[in-house]
Amino acid sequence: MSYITARHRPRWWAELLLIAVVYCAYSAGRLVARGDVSTAVDNGLAILRAEKALYLDFETPLNDLFTEVPAIGIPADFIYASLHYLVTPIILVWLFRRRPLRYRAARAWLMISTLLGLVGFTLMPTCPPRLLDATHGFVDTMAQYSSYGWWGGEASAPRGMGNLTNQYAAMPSLHVGWSLWCGVMLWRHGRTPLLRWLGVAYPLVTTIVVMGTANHYFLDAVAGAAVMGLGLLLTRPALRVLDRIQGRAGGASVVAGGADGTPEGAEAAGEQEPKGNVEGVEGAVSGAGTPRPSREPQNSPPSDGTSPDAADDTGSPIVGAGCQTSPGERIPGQRTTAAGPSAGAGDSTPAAAR
Repeated sequence: MSYITARHRPRWWAELLLIAVVYCAYSAGRLVARGDVSTAVDNGLAILRAEKALYLDFETPLNDLFTEVPAIGIPADFIYASLHYLVTPIILVWLFRRRPLRYRAARAWLMISTLLGLVGFTLMPTCPPRLLDATHGFVDTMAQYSSYGWWGGEASAPRGMGNLTNQYAAMPSLHVGWSLWCGVMLWRHGRTPLLRWLGVAYPLVTTIVVMGTANHYFLDAVAGAAVMGLGLLLTRPALRVLDRIQGRAGGASVVAGGADGTPEGAEAAGEQEPKGNVEGVEGAVSGAGTPRPSREPQNSPPSDGTSPDAADDTGSPIVGAGCQTSPGERIPGQRTTAAGPSAGAGDSTPAAAR
């Protein structure tokens, strides 16, 4: 089970701002990552040839089906143009409100994977099947059924806004990647059979849709799943580094969360969690802040049954109300007599205390 401290509890306005900034940066990065069109076409044809050699070109028969059967093609276009932008934020809000202990790690996983996808768009611009030459047999169903929706012939962007999207960002498919993230969240944190089955169905339907609409190759979908897997592996180290930075900035070390929000324990040796700063963290350092036992002598009568006055005669003078010292021992603040009739006494006889 994971734990949330008051310092780590997410605030809705901060999360909304963070997600908006990351998504805007991602969208801008897609535009900046536009490569040469001829390079993107070459990459797309290379993927298609590899799929045909391995008999993995599932997008070809699916696109034929979506093109010939409007009852399938039109709903598929609506799914492609909308659910990608609706389901993902809905799952984020659901986790934030209903599963707050899991939210931070889930959000980090999604963001890291999205940034990895942006790296893929930059390194390998890829022409989707729908933009290949017609001789390859693909039909752009988004353009074919554009009169039924708000999109135009340029991907899923609304009409007149096609220049605001990168149509050659096909590898990897983040439609598939994000839907896989949503499916995992529903399966792991949904408490009803319906939610869990939706967690299975949603990524499968999305994978079929992106191929049938000729927006992605099958290998694009595989790459989208691989990006999410790599993002999951990087989530725990990324959160650990972030926690260390926050711990140094705040003057305290913070327990790092796993991919599913599970803490791994206290920070490295030498750093101690401040008392009361982290709730629910097990294995607190024992003895921290515990005062040392007092070394003051206890007021106990002599074991031989003599009275305190008799003890004064045997060399253990009374120097305070009920406090005794052994011969030659001084207590803090005790003053000795420098002169007077008792000056000739032996060093073993302590002066009377104030």
